[in-house]
Amino acid sequence: MNARVSPSKESNLRLKAIDALQRNLGYRFQKPELLELALTHASVAEGARKMADNERLEFLGDRVLGLMIAETLMEVLPEATEGELSRRFHTLVSRETCADIARHLELGAAIRLAAGETKSGGRANPTILGDACEALMAAVYIDGGYAAVLTCFKPLWAAAIHASGDVWRSNPKSFLQEWAVANRMGAPVYSLISRKGPDHAPVFTIEVRIDDLPPQSATGKSRQEAEKAAALGLIEREKLN
Repeated sequence: MNARVSPSKESNLRLKAIDALQRNLGYRFQKPELLELALTHASVAEGARKMADNERLEFLGDRVLGLMIAETLMEVLPEATEGELSRRFHTLVSRETCADIARHLELGAAIRLAAGETKSGGRANPTILGDACEALMAAVYIDGGYAAVLTCFKPLWAAAIHASGDVWRSNPKSFLQEWAVANRMGAPVYSLISRKGPDHAPVFTIEVRIDDLPPQSATGKSRQEAEKAAALGLIEREKLN
């Protein structure tokens, strides 16, 4: 039987995770309380004592991210049409992309979560990670200005920006949806086949179907990840790209 981690040890582990996050980000906060707010999930505030969480920062961070991506796309794609810019933009500001950036920063270990949310695998939850990434962008913006945001985050999005032209690979679910509509077929239907493993490390198996095409299944650490893998598998199998 595994020993329960003491509150003090858990606190020390999180402090180390916060320090690692700032190293990965290449930025040290002048106001550490801003970073702490950006990392505080709403589940912490659900108890009797009301606490501030990162939802307001997430709101601001979404706008900061949008400006950064829009400016970057205009800069690197001077010949692109408005339609192509919009398509790439929506991929790059998606929750999935933000969650990928959060994983790269090892942000999950630094998030402040309620015990129940932690036990259910919240530190690996794409929604929680993506939201925290946006809140972190807002915190950097408030603490160091827009120039600090560009220094910290623009390099992190560079690979995603480069890959955004291959929307079938970077956002296969959207690509599959658009392909089905263009070919007058029903929308893709994603079904959960199984969920295995412990709560902190689940493995999901998802199957995607489109009309009479053979179904395609895939696994992932989250339902969203498995759906994305299943959509990508069907696209590659049917050579839709």
